[in-house]
Amino acid sequence: MADSQSKLHVYNTLSRKKELFEPLNPPFVGMYVCGPTVYGDAHLGHAKSYVAFDVILRYLRYLDYKVRYVQNITDVGHLVGNGDDGEDKLAKKARLEQSDPMEIAEKYTYTYFRDMDALNVLRPDISPRATGHIPEQIEMIETLIEKGHAYEVNGNVYFEVSSDPDYGKLSGRKLEEAESGTRVETASDKKAPEDFALWKKADDGHLMKWHSPWSEGYPGWHVECSAMSNKYLGESFDIHGGGLENQFPHHECEIAQSECAHGKEFVKYWLHNNMVTLEGQKMGKSLGNAISLEQFFTGDHRLLTRSWAPEVIRFFLLQSHYRSTTDFSEDALEAAETGLKNLHSMVNTIEKAENGPGDAYDVESFRSAFDTAMNDDFNSAQGIAVLFEHLKELRKRITNGSSPSNLDEVKAYIRKVVDGVMGIWPSGSGDGKADVTEGLVQLLIEIRKEARANKDFALSDKIRDDLKELGVQLMDGKDGTTFEID
Repeated sequence: MADSQSKLHVYNTLSRKKELFEPLNPPFVGMYVCGPTVYGDAHLGHAKSYVAFDVILRYLRYLDYKVRYVQNITDVGHLVGNGDDGEDKLAKKARLEQSDPMEIAEKYTYTYFRDMDALNVLRPDISPRATGHIPEQIEMIETLIEKGHAYEVNGNVYFEVSSDPDYGKLSGRKLEEAESGTRVETASDKKAPEDFALWKKADDGHLMKWHSPWSEGYPGWHVECSAMSNKYLGESFDIHGGGLENQFPHHECEIAQSECAHGKEFVKYWLHNNMVTLEGQKMGKSLGNAISLEQFFTGDHRLLTRSWAPEVIRFFLLQSHYRSTTDFSEDALEAAETGLKNLHSMVNTIEKAENGPGDAYDVESFRSAFDTAMNDDFNSAQGIAVLFEHLKELRKRITNGSSPSNLDEVKAYIRKVVDGVMGIWPSGSGDGKADVTEGLVQLLIEIRKEARANKDFALSDKIRDDLKELGVQLMDGKDGTTFEID
């Protein structure tokens, strides 16, 4: 793996502590992240999760791990309320739009990947659909019945939670506290309220159903991920990720099913991202305060005053740790936009420069600082702070005419982390608006220099003060004047 002053540590939700990352079969890493239920457009909460795991994926590959990244598409079995009773979310959406559930699935799978592409989120290596893996799910359910962990009644199959003494180890919930995280119907055919559905018998009017040994029906939400991760990553793998809201019951149930079926540890490291809030309240579809990514990109929402570029959204999300809450506001987006413009301006300055007469830049120190930040549980916020520190120093040297002698080597590393890891490389070739802005600032610096030489200090001060009001900070030093864009 890549040299660093420290080794990668990740916060494992299962152990509730940071642990040294040691894959089961290095250099190979298997990573599964719960994908979207495709019944509506992706929103900012989705972006937080998938941008976070995108950076995790990129950083693991930066460390030279060979990662197989699997992210499912849930297109059946996820019921309204996330429980065992109620209407399928896709079927409900199809009814409202007077469409077919599969048409809904196709529509929102397309818009999901469209929006992720806009955010520069890398496509998973494998994107399995639940509806494409019904045989695998039936096979797992049969195994659980054979081993005494599941039972059938009236065409429904339930996992018997009391049969698993380890149930609750991820969430910390005791058996008597668990109710599958859902509504419990008084007329339920379950043995116990906490038992959860593996297979549901379909009503006559249910559009999404398949033949099984127990009934014509459809799989439970939880068994889908267990079956698909097993098929593509094996019975045990390294990383399972998802939103914190999926910790219970979804991931708890995945662990129970998988470990009872296969008799071995399911996942070594569990990683969960925190939520996006609006005025302290969770942002989500169910609460009616979600802003879709398309609405951000177009500005077409009552809570927005303007449109926001996808790269700004990505940068905004990376400025907070994936395990911390991200509170949305347009002021925060504006600050992110300014910061990203500054970063792009510095990158463009460096990209245009050539090896110069200055001392060689300490690339290893740069790499060590960045790795140390990211090795602390993928701390993207601290990683960005390291980038700003070193890019500012490099720009200062270049504008002072002391470009490092090894600038080409430095540029290659900057590309590796800004583009390869963070995914925030400036678009185009660097001759766009950022370059024009930079050129104008440099022109004003030259005019100010002439004014000072002519003892026209009033003009010199006016240029400095006017630029400051525009967010451009001039710094006078013995080697000349440099600038930063706030």
